[in-house]
Amino acid sequence: MLPWQADLSGRIDEHVFESELLRANPLGDPHRRPLWVYVPPGYDDHPDRRYPSIYVIQGYTGHVAMWRNRTPYRQPFPETADQVFAREEAPPAIVVYVDAWTAYGGSQFVDSPGTGDYHSYLCDEIVPWVDDRYRTLADRDHRAITGKSSGGFGAMITPMLRPDLFGAFATHAGDTLYEYCYLPEFAHAVRHLRSFDGDIHRWWKEFQARTAFTEEADAVLLSVLGCSAAFSAQPDGTPELPFDPHTGVLRDQVWQRWLDWDPVRMVPGHAEAMRSMRAIWIDAGRRDEFYLDLGAQAFHGALLDHGVRDDVVRFELFEAGHGAIDYRYPLSLAWLSERIQPAPTGSGA
Repeated sequence: MLPWQADLSGRIDEHVFESELLRANPLGDPHRRPLWVYVPPGYDDHPDRRYPSIYVIQGYTGHVAMWRNRTPYRQPFPETADQVFAREEAPPAIVVYVDAWTAYGGSQFVDSPGTGDYHSYLCDEIVPWVDDRYRTLADRDHRAITGKSSGGFGAMITPMLRPDLFGAFATHAGDTLYEYCYLPEFAHAVRHLRSFDGDIHRWWKEFQARTAFTEEADAVLLSVLGCSAAFSAQPDGTPELPFDPHTGVLRDQVWQRWLDWDPVRMVPGHAEAMRSMRAIWIDAGRRDEFYLDLGAQAFHGALLDHGVRDDVVRFELFEAGHGAIDYRYPLSLAWLSERIQPAPTGSGA
């Protein structure tokens, strides 16, 4: 195991993408974003060949540069993804690493007046740009999306909303079944907000003025603030909490706006889109601290209840918590790549 960067058999082209949709976004975040496009071994040697594409999105606080982070005895995903194709563990595909970071740590990959039009940025800007510049098979049957945690949430909802673009997906410990993954955090948030007279914006101002994540409150309040900006922002962009910050009592109408984004609850309204998928990978650790193993199980059940064929879905719970599950990513990558390839010539399919 090399403790430093390994050479790739394919290559990663690093672009700076200028988004018109993110220009003048509510948080003043950059509209020029890094975009990495990986092409597999042999791409340059076969100028007539076209390839499926797999889009990779990140968990909360993730940004593209973090894909280079190295942990002990683990290789970063871009290297393990490259090995999938170099070792011919799966047929080749183009892999696209998308940045959707915001000042609050993430966008949840939705369009919101609180953060910006990140769903449209992904679907209406990034996808056409990649198809225009790379030899993709520019069709939903040959395009997939994958992610972990908030990225897993994005990977679930994007094919629901845009089945014209994505025909397969993988979700690793994706945010879902909100009464378990989000609701318990609200009580912790209320306790932390006592120090700020119930004003999360006061905490936010302090957070910005000091070293991040040096206080116990930081991770919980950042998540609550960012998700409120994504799911329940007021028309002027102000995030509205789904609970009273002094008492913790749920604000039913605001909380319902969050529940409307719960993938388990979204399945019935997007059942046709889900039934059209070529491949769906769902997994989570059995000890996930946010109970996303329960969410994965509920999402899997909802799909089957609404007519998604069992042979299209791979569902697995494994021994782990929420972290250090990156070894799962190349497994789903290989599985997706197999299933979004074009039919062999002469197969009659």
